[in-house]
Amino acid sequence: MQEDKIETFVNIIKNSKSTVFFGGAGVSTESGLKDFRSKDGLYHEKYKYPPEEILSHHFFLEHAEEFFQFYKDKLNSLNYAPNIAHKVLAKLEQKRILDTIITQNIDGFHQMAGSKNVIELHGSILRNYCMNCHKFYPAKKVFSSNGIPKCSCGGVIKPDVVLYEEPLKEENMINAIAAIQKAEVLIIGGTSLNVYPAAGLLQYFQGKHLILINKEKTPYDNRCDLIFYDSIGTVLQKVMNKIEKEA
Repeated sequence: MQEDKIETFVNIIKNSKSTVFFGGAGVSTESGLKDFRSKDGLYHEKYKYPPEEILSHHFFLEHAEEFFQFYKDKLNSLNYAPNIAHKVLAKLEQKRILDTIITQNIDGFHQMAGSKNVIELHGSILRNYCMNCHKFYPAKKVFSSNGIPKCSCGGVIKPDVVLYEEPLKEENMINAIAAIQKAEVLIIGGTSLNVYPAAGLLQYFQGKHLILINKEKTPYDNRCDLIFYDSIGTVLQKVMNKIEKEA
């Protein structure tokens, strides 16, 4: 049964004129990172403040030291690496089977794996800017700092990530909507589809095939043509093996 579904998956994407991958935290958990909402996620751990509050705009401004303590402890992906899912998606792009990746993740793993056309809805830990003079700093500067990371001018260095209470960048939203509207096939991977406004992007999909790869059910399951309740890396590796075998 699984092999039949993999064959269907491959046929769909090979015959598609435009395929988009929309991914969430589950894409990176196979690299060793924790997600937020699963039973083992960050939101189920105990902190002085709820993680949703710590990662909010007002908390960053009012309690910067505690924000950075949590940020450095829980969101540092520099000690991890892209997994098989990231690598297969990059290969699919190189083979011109996949057009665009839209990600809710902030780890930068898609680009590290070789993907070029990536829309980062929630920003990236790899980009950091002084709030005063706007000087750029790499992630290592932030994660290796003591306390609040400061610029040479004395300003606070803020990671280029979208915090709660902050809007998504308009350019990213416009590009994501355009990619989804154009797509014949939309592959959803590793996301609960409960986080808005990102999850709301799916309303713009009017293509032919919706494919879901996720370990748990989502609100969009009844709209999908193919569903894999499985590891994203496992499914995508089987897809790539099938494509390379047929080449």
